[in-house]
Parts: sequence; C-alpha cells; structure tokens
Amino acid sequence: MAEQRIVDASPPPGGPPRRVLRSETLIVLALSLGASGVSSLISFIGSLTKPGALKEQAATLNGSYAPGRPWLDLTWQLFGIATALVPVLLVAHLLMREGSGMRDLGFDRTRPWSDLGRGALVAAGIGSAGLAFYLAARASGFNLTVVPESLPEVWWKYPVLILSAVQNSVLEEVVVVGYLLRRLGQLGWSPMAALVASSVLRGSYHLYQGVGGFIGNVVMGVVFVLLYRRWKRVGPLVVAHALLDIVAFVGYGLLAGKVDWLPTL
Repeated sequence: MAEQRIVDASPPPGGPPRRVLRSETLIVLALSLGASGVSSLISFIGSLTKPGALKEQAATLNGSYAPGRPWLDLTWQLFGIATALVPVLLVAHLLMREGSGMRDLGFDRTRPWSDLGRGALVAAGIGSAGLAFYLAARASGFNLTVVPESLPEVWWKYPVLILSAVQNSVLEEVVVVGYLLRRLGQLGWSPMAALVASSVLRGSYHLYQGVGGFIGNVVMGVVFVLLYRRWKRVGPLVVAHALLDIVAFVGYGLLAGKVDWLPTL
C-alpha cells in the first residue's frame, strides 16, 4: 500500500487545493481522452443502430485525409499527430508548475534499456492474447472489423503509421496512467478506485471498436496500472503500447488480403 501511495501521490504541501486539482484533471481529460471516450460512445451507438451486424462494419484507425493528394495528406497526418500530443505538453507544464515533472511519472531517459526490455516483454504477452480475443469477439458478433490502416501506397505510409503508434502510446500512457493516477491519489481516491477509473477510461475510448474493444482495453488498463505501480515508471508502458500499435498498423498494411485469418472488409 505504501508503494502505491508513492506512485499515485498525495497532495503537495502548499500546492493547489483539491477543487483546483479536480477542475484541472477534468479539463485535461476533456481536451484529450475523456472527450475521445464520449466520441467513442456516440460512434458505438451509431454502429448499433445501423443496419447490419457489427462485424460487417469497419472501424478504421488510420485513414487518408486527402485521397489522391499525397502531399496534402501527409501534411494533415503530421498535423494530426502533433496536435494530439498537446495534452501531454499540458500535463508536463502542470507537473512543472507544482514543482515536479515528467520524471516523477517515470517518463524520461534515465533507464532506456530497462524500459525497452520490460516494454517488449509486456507487448509480447499482451499482443498474442489481444489478437486472439479480438478475433473471438468479432466472430461472436461483439466487435466491428478493425481496420488499422487504409492509407494509400505512398512512400510515407509506414513512417506515418509508426509515428501514429508512438503518438498513441505517449498520449495514453502519460495521461491515463501516469497523470491520472497521480491526480486521483492527490484527490484522496483509493488505489482500487483509481485503478478502476483509469482502466474504464481506457476501455471507453476504444468502445467505437465494439464491446470486445472495450473489454479488452479495460483488462489491458488493469495490467498497465499494476505494472506502473510495481515499476513506478510509465516508460515501459509507452514502449509496450508503441510496439503493439506498430505491429498492428504495419502488420495489417503488409498482410491484409494476403492471409486468411486476418479479417478485412
């Protein structure tokens, strides 16, 4: 319990009152993944009320912004990746203002090889189980067909997919694990309540994929919170998430339509 409180943090002496921390947390989430959760719920309701089974509908993760105009498309892709990381900069600013920083979340370069090794092991374990769960959920009719990428065959396709994967991992792990657990601890939430909140939030913004996407990511959220509390570093989780997404995005681009076990529309 003591280790959990160190990671989740307690109110800083002389720092902002809890009502300010509460408002700050809600604002950060409203500008990032909390808003994505609401958007995902609306999207899921739309899929449920649309004619046809869920598995006959597609959830596209990385699509073209300007079909037939590759340079404009690339500009939009890079713009989207860059602006999606603004909430991470906001978190860094807010932590710095209270006299701490991203290092207190374990997001720094002090242990690169440890972070890489741990992250690779986590990705290997979650990746195979996650793929099996997705295939089962889709076959059971609880999930849409996830299309990780539908970008045109241009030179920047795979670099953009890798950048998108890294952006996803940094945003989600810094905000939903490191920052949120720290703030909820400062607000007096119990470790279990904070774990549930973080995990359900992670599941919520994947609900557009279907029930399977929600449940699978809630489970992943629980695992990631427990590992964060054990290691006291968000770095390995960023590595693991980035590797999972890189394999999913690039792997789909290379294998779609070439293997029978990978669902496509």
